[in-house]
Amino acid sequence: MIYLLRRLGFYLVTAWAAITINFLIPRLMPGDPIELMVARMNGQIDPDAIVAMKQAFGLTGAGIWHEYVSYLGNLAHGELGRSITFYPTHVSTVIGTALPWTIGLVGVATVISYLIGTTLGVLAAWRRGTWLDSLLPVSTFLHAVPYFWVALALVMVFGVTLQWLPLSKAYALDVTPGLNGAFLASVAYHGVLPATTIVIASIADRLMGMRNVMVTTLGEDYVTMAEAKGLTSRRVMWAYAARNAILPNITSFTLSLGFVVGGSVLTEVVFSYPGIGTVLLRAVENEDFPLMQGIFLIITLAVLAANFLADLAYVALDPRTRQEA
Repeated sequence: MIYLLRRLGFYLVTAWAAITINFLIPRLMPGDPIELMVARMNGQIDPDAIVAMKQAFGLTGAGIWHEYVSYLGNLAHGELGRSITFYPTHVSTVIGTALPWTIGLVGVATVISYLIGTTLGVLAAWRRGTWLDSLLPVSTFLHAVPYFWVALALVMVFGVTLQWLPLSKAYALDVTPGLNGAFLASVAYHGVLPATTIVIASIADRLMGMRNVMVTTLGEDYVTMAEAKGLTSRRVMWAYAARNAILPNITSFTLSLGFVVGGSVLTEVVFSYPGIGTVLLRAVENEDFPLMQGIFLIITLAVLAANFLADLAYVALDPRTRQEA
């Protein structure tokens, strides 16, 4: 319990530091988002309206410290401000609209990638020297291939050449959004290519990481003792070797879950997917401070929560982390 409380205190301090950096980074970017909005309107806007917009977005020129205190106060009340890109929509509304798409796509793809990669890594280590070792060169190649290249290759083969799968969007325009069979089927159909892209591009890390740690674990004394006791190969492999070798992979997996809310920007852009990654790109292009801060805040909190879950998993799986003992 002391260990978890100490880790929780560390995460609270880290959250404060991340929130502060989150506030500073957009303001260090060159340019002014209000000036950018005025330029898009060809300057046809009343000067009083410009002053009102700067006040609404917290860009009053009163000093960065005053803006920082105001930002923390609004954050404490759950107020993330209004988006400049989607003005006058609230940032929370924009994020709430895009986030479910990203969690559904990237979250499912991340879980599939972890399960397949970890399982293949365990089998490749247990049966090293067999044909399963041929997975290593393939996984190394996939690890080096950029996400967007995989996405473009899948679009060219399955979308353009074979025309088996849709090229873009999250669902067909002729279906009514809602909890109905036609809409859910359309979402799943349109999500095949982007989800496959994420799985292919990320599975190599799981496979190689699990395989390398598993090979080291197989040389430990407790694995040799389990084999000497006459336990079945399956039990030795999963209950003794894999259970201990999987700890680093759990950390990697929980961190990946934390970054799920950040989306896969390039993949979402290639497939015109309405996720948080696409929204973040538009926010950066338009210097949308409130929207960028809101997205970065969600990503930061999600990563910290994922790290805390990893600590809980370590306590449950590895007794050595229970320092009270």
